[in-house]
Amino acid sequence: MTQTSRTNKIVATFFALAMAFGVFFITSVTTASAATDRVSMYSISPTFSKYGFTSYEVYIRTNDNAQEQNVTVHYYYVPSSDWQDTEATYVTTLNDGSKIWRANFSSLDCQYVIKYEADGEIIWDNNDGHNYNRSELIGTAPIEALRYGYQYDMDNYKVGAVLKNFAYNKNVFVRYTTDGWNTYSDAALAYDDTNDDGTENWSTTLSLGEIADSEDFEYAICYQVNGQVYWANNFGDNYDFNDCIHH
Repeated sequence: MTQTSRTNKIVATFFALAMAFGVFFITSVTTASAATDRVSMYSISPTFSKYGFTSYEVYIRTNDNAQEQNVTVHYYYVPSSDWQDTEATYVTTLNDGSKIWRANFSSLDCQYVIKYEADGEIIWDNNDGHNYNRSELIGTAPIEALRYGYQYDMDNYKVGAVLKNFAYNKNVFVRYTTDGWNTYSDAALAYDDTNDDGTENWSTTLSLGEIADSEDFEYAICYQVNGQVYWANNFGDNYDFNDCIHH
């Protein structure tokens, strides 16, 4: 065998291996620019704000039978900085079998995308190439509680929600207790305004008076529309005085 023939054989073998690995890479990594049925941004809430920085709690929904699942939020702390990763943890499984994951991060200017790894595949949800930001409070969630600044006036305690406008005729109310669910009351929420993405903000003000123990106060928000009932209840844990933005 001549030197040229030997070299050609080595080159051919190299390209054959490269092609084989290239096919493996393509079939093992899937990139989605927007939310898919397998992974999507569910909702996000600010939890703490100080000196311009805000901490966020983002929920991600996965709808997959994959045995191995890993969810990561890819974000930046300040503009023009390197992107960072925070791993999401499993929260609960919804009635339809999809899973909810939660991740926390802090940012000066909220920008993030979601990375989902399942059985060797990688799927990205980057909001159709625009990334997610602080203005998009709900993704695939039908309703989410709004968090306001820390409230001291129990006679004017504000409760709010952001929801998808599934129909003009709808009923939105808060169910709350001040005695640990020995009794409860319902109060209607009223429409406030519409966001740029078409979601709506609703709110009401509760007169709670003096509460013997702050742990006895909890609430959840109900959204009734088109014969369906949706609850924003912190995935079964309900909301309380701690579920507001602290400044």
